[in-house]
Amino acid sequence: MSQDFLNQDFLTRLFDAAVAAADPKRALAAHLPDPPKGRTVVIGAGKGAAQLAAAFEELWDGPLEGVVVTRYGYACATRAAKVMEAAHPVPDAAGLAAADALRQAVTGLTKDDLVVALVCGGGSALLPAPCDGLTLADEVALNEALLASGAPIGVMNLVRNQVSTLKGGRLAALAHPARVVSLVVSDVPGDDPAQVASGPTVPDTRTRAEARAAVEAWGLDLPDVIAQVIASEANLPPHRDDTVFAAHEVKVIASASQSLEAAAALARAEGVPAVILSDAIEGEARDIGKMHAAIAREIAAKDRPFARPVLLLSGGETTVTLRGSGGRGGRNSEFLLSFAAEIDGVPGISAISADTDGIDGSEDNAGAFADGATCARMRAAGVDPAGSLARNDAYSAFAAVDALHAPGPTGTNVNDFRAILVR
Repeated sequence: MSQDFLNQDFLTRLFDAAVAAADPKRALAAHLPDPPKGRTVVIGAGKGAAQLAAAFEELWDGPLEGVVVTRYGYACATRAAKVMEAAHPVPDAAGLAAADALRQAVTGLTKDDLVVALVCGGGSALLPAPCDGLTLADEVALNEALLASGAPIGVMNLVRNQVSTLKGGRLAALAHPARVVSLVVSDVPGDDPAQVASGPTVPDTRTRAEARAAVEAWGLDLPDVIAQVIASEANLPPHRDDTVFAAHEVKVIASASQSLEAAAALARAEGVPAVILSDAIEGEARDIGKMHAAIAREIAAKDRPFARPVLLLSGGETTVTLRGSGGRGGRNSEFLLSFAAEIDGVPGISAISADTDGIDGSEDNAGAFADGATCARMRAAGVDPAGSLARNDAYSAFAAVDALHAPGPTGTNVNDFRAILVR
C-alpha cells in the first residue's frame, strides 16, 4: 500500500471527524428549548436544514409543524416538517415559493407559541424575498454579481439584507408575538449568527450607511435597481434592540471551531501532533493557498514554526474572484490548486481542502487532495496547473488525476475544512 494512499485515508478520516462533530442530532441535543403552552412551529433554511429538522423531530417531545428549505438533492425524510428544495448558489422560483411558505408558517402566531428556527449556511440563496420594486430576476442578478466579486461573506450578507423582506431578522419579526429560538450551525468566520444565511431570524447590527460604504470600498458592480434601494432609506432592516426581538433566543450549536478540535483530537490519538491555525480565515482562495503552502514548506525545510511530523488545520470561508470563463470548481478546489503549485516537487507534504457540506461551489465534489507530486501528475495528464488556476478551473485539473474528494451532501455545514500533513 502506497504512502500516498495512506495519507489520503488519514486526511479523509480527519474530514469525517470534522463533519461528525457538527452532526445535527448531536448538535441539537443540548440546546432544546422549553416546550410552549401553544404550538411549536419549526422553520429553517440552509444546506443542512432538512437534516436539522429530522433530528429535531426525533428529539422533541410533543407535537410540531413547520417548513424548511434546502438545496436540491439535500432533502431527507421528516415526519411533520415539510421539506422544500430550491436552487443554490443562485436563487430560483422554487426558493421564492419556499420563502413565502416560511412567511406563512410564522404568520398569525400568539405569545403562547414557539418558533424554532433551524438556520445553517446556504440559506441566503434559498430564501429569495425581494423587497417592493424588485423582482426575483433582480435578486438573481445581485447574487451573481456578489459571487463574482470576491467580497467576503460579511459584505455579501450586508448587501443582501438591504433588499430582502425576510433577511436581517425580518422573518423573526413576522413571528411576533411568538417566542423565537434560533438554533444556528455557523459557517461564517467569527460565528456571528446574524451572518449565517443572512440572519433571517437574527437582526444585524450594521446600518444602511455601512452597506453603502461597503459597496464603495469593494467596488461592487451592482444592478442599477439594487443600487437605488441601497442609496435610499427604503426597506430598512429592523434594529436588534427592537422590542419584537426582546424574548428571542439565539444559540450557535455547531461551528468550525468545534469541528477543527474534533479533527485535531483524532490526529493526536493516532500519534500526530496537530495545531489549529485559525477557524476564521478569509481572503482570496488562491492567496490563502499560497500562505498555507509557505508555512508547510518552512516546516518541511527547517522544522519551524512547528517540528515534523505535524498536522496543520484551518477553517473559515475564502472567496474566489472569477477571472476566466468556462472554469469549474469552488473555493476549496481553487485553494488547493494554488497550494499544490506552491509545494510542487516538495516531498513529505499532503493536504485536503473540502467544504463540510459536501459540495464545493456548484460541482459534485467537496474538495480535493494534493501533495508535492500533484502538479507533476497533472502535467503528465496534459493539464497545465497554472493555466487551470488562471481560468478558475481547479475541478477539471484535480479530476484529471483522480484527486477529487466527493462524499456527497453531508447534512451539515461549518464551512471550509483544511488539513495539511507535513511528515
